[in-house]
Amino acid sequence: MKYEIDKVSGYLRVDRPQRSSAQPPALYGFVPRTYCDERVRRLAPTAERGDGDPLDICVLSERTIARNEIIVRCRVIGGLQMIDDGEADDKIISVLENDYIWSDARNISDVPSVLVERLQHYFQTYKLVPGKQEKTRIAKVYGRVQALKVVRAAIADYHDNFAQ
Repeated sequence: MKYEIDKVSGYLRVDRPQRSSAQPPALYGFVPRTYCDERVRRLAPTAERGDGDPLDICVLSERTIARNEIIVRCRVIGGLQMIDDGEADDKIISVLENDYIWSDARNISDVPSVLVERLQHYFQTYKLVPGKQEKTRIAKVYGRVQALKVVRAAIADYHDNFAQ
């Protein structure tokens, strides 16, 4: 199932069933109190707008985390600049704090390239519909420095749109 945050209630809602049987290769969720709008769009030159959702994040962990609606402490190490139907829809990549396998990772270059390829493949295919043109693409893979810029931009976009 594909979940989205319901912006009115603050609860998770079912957006749609996934068409494929593929599972995300890492814990997949969002960064609280972020929003992808104009500042995030400016960091993705080919995007027409931000996607209007909280910033997506994948958390690498030695152990499977099967629970949902939880807060996870993690360290940002990189990201995927995804453009989805003209919208900036970045996927931040992080590692679980104090993880026994990933705790030394500080940058995207510290994880095996095959794992980054799996993440790219998942996000390039999870919305595919037979007979319809693909609308998503990964424009680039970036490291920690760029990922932190995206996180800060999404926090600022949230503040611009929702802070009182």
